[in-house]
Amino acid sequence: FSLDLVIFVPAGSPPHKKGIKISSGTDRYMMVVMATVTNPYFRVSRTELDRPGPSYTIDTVKYFKECFDKGTEIFFITGADAAIEIFTWKDAIHLLKECGFIVATRPGCSTNELETCLAKAKTHSTHRICIMEVPALAISSTDIKRRVEQGEPIRYLLPSNVETYIHKAGLYRTR
Repeated sequence: FSLDLVIFVPAGSPPHKKGIKISSGTDRYMMVVMATVTNPYFRVSRTELDRPGPSYTIDTVKYFKECFDKGTEIFFITGADAAIEIFTWKDAIHLLKECGFIVATRPGCSTNELETCLAKAKTHSTHRICIMEVPALAISSTDIKRRVEQGEPIRYLLPSNVETYIHKAGLYRTR
């Protein structure tokens, strides 16, 4: 997509994960920093971690629109599984008018459901909505957490420095 910069934003307090135990914001931030540090076009932002209250995509997009020049085109990159749920997000119609979307395919995600959702989204959007085909690697954070909890290996499923961090910090283990 010839993007000048990709900013990763670990969620602060994700409203769709209420009641679900998630790792601390500091741990999630550190893992993203370690996973992206070798790419000069990647940055990591603490904007959602440092903002109080629930983390809503619309607030984050508005924040970044204020940070960049008026003519800067902003895209929100998300997985197909999340994109299918976009109309359940806070101010979804407004969000579709604020930025473009790049939707990454995910194994096990219904192509028909995604196409139906994106067709509906395009009727509300004034920006580009694109699909990014991703090789079918069935790697998910849920599976990685499950593997760690059950003592299974996670080598080669994520950068080795992130694997080391998970083990040293004792993340995802049942106590």
